[in-house]
Amino acid sequence: MLFNSLDFALFFLVVFAAYAALPARGQNRLLLVASYFFYGCWDWRFLSLIALSTAVDFTVARGIDRSENPRRRKGLLFLSMAVNLGVLGFFKYFDFFVGSAEALARTLGFDPPGLRLGLVLPVGISFYTFQSMSYTIDVYRRQLKPTRDFLDYALFVSLFTQLVAGPIERAAHLLGQITRPRTITWNGIQTGTWLFFWGLFKKVVIGDNVAGWADQVFSGSVAWTSGSVLLGVYAFALQIYCDFSAYSDMARGLGRFLGFDIMINFRNPYFARDPSDFWRRWHISLSSWLRDYLYIPLGGNRRGPRRTYLNLLATMVLGGLWHGAAWTFVFWGLFHGLLLAIHRFVRGETAQVDPPTVFGSAWRRLATFHAVCFGWLLFRAESLRDVAGMLAALVRNPGWSAACSAWTFQIVLLSLPLWFVQVLQERTGDSLAPLRLSLVPRTLLYAATAGGLILFANTGSRAFIYFQF
Repeated sequence: MLFNSLDFALFFLVVFAAYAALPARGQNRLLLVASYFFYGCWDWRFLSLIALSTAVDFTVARGIDRSENPRRRKGLLFLSMAVNLGVLGFFKYFDFFVGSAEALARTLGFDPPGLRLGLVLPVGISFYTFQSMSYTIDVYRRQLKPTRDFLDYALFVSLFTQLVAGPIERAAHLLGQITRPRTITWNGIQTGTWLFFWGLFKKVVIGDNVAGWADQVFSGSVAWTSGSVLLGVYAFALQIYCDFSAYSDMARGLGRFLGFDIMINFRNPYFARDPSDFWRRWHISLSSWLRDYLYIPLGGNRRGPRRTYLNLLATMVLGGLWHGAAWTFVFWGLFHGLLLAIHRFVRGETAQVDPPTVFGSAWRRLATFHAVCFGWLLFRAESLRDVAGMLAALVRNPGWSAACSAWTFQIVLLSLPLWFVQVLQERTGDSLAPLRLSLVPRTLLYAATAGGLILFANTGSRAFIYFQF
């Protein structure tokens, strides 16, 4: 049930109408039932997995909180990690590691039996697993008191607005909103409407349309030339941002309708001035999760430069694996780890340099964007062999076709409202700046958004990219 589908529109209208008529406790129970129904529409068989994660972490967190025995507390934490990561690892990585081992065995001259199971990846498992684990870890660190209401906790793990593609919420932020009474307000409806339809615009007008060229290039349907590959990488950079940030905006919008404040997951990442700045702006819920629960426990930057660089590499490689079971994701994570390590080294060497000029700031943004785009080539390519072929085409096969010109015009035209909104947000530091425009520019923006949805929406119901992770 996609956010950009008629089925979801009907589902949400029914849920919202019933929600508005119920008292606070009834609202939570309704949302829990609706969330399990929503998830079951993808594949009812996997409801047992989200229920297992919920039951384990709720029980373990309460046991950790009641115990003063360090060994028992660590043992309970280990149980939570083992169950959650065990289930995630089995469904997401079993076939990958078995397949890699089989390929290595064949290279060495052996004939291994086929042990891959062809497992179906449960939608959203990476998101709700990390969200549930963070709760247990926070209780273990005594940063959070566990809730006594199992149904409230179950709603925290499964809330349908951000269940299948994030943001990865923290209990300190979202669970407190669940336990407190909420009210439906006109401001919430107004803000929610803008966020939802702006996200819908980014998804079906920009992301799904520019995906047409990106898909052709990365599938090899068009000849790889320097022009086609470069435009394909740019198109995918725009597609993945508009697709993923659209889901986050729509999730925030739906949350506002219901009285929730879902965290901001993107802050104009292509305006970043360096790799560290990029990861403070891109998929904020995951990057902050990796920082707090992996990078810092590994030692962060407290054990000298060499250990810091290793920690960055390890964190980003695991972050790459979080996205998917493929070597392209491993190398994408490794690439970003190297970028962060190099940036940290250079920043340390140039700490006394004067602040950058306007030109210098623009140059840094341009350089960072293209470094990120190189990473997207690794991320999107079907294989490392395709990566090598596309890089070779960039260097050895110059060319620019009429199709490239036509797609360039379409990409620029469709993305004009996006750049207007992002420049406005960047200058004001306010993600809701469009709502605070004066009447005339606000009306023009709304008209452009509505017109784009009417005239240019891709009606193919393409799934969100991050559903596969």
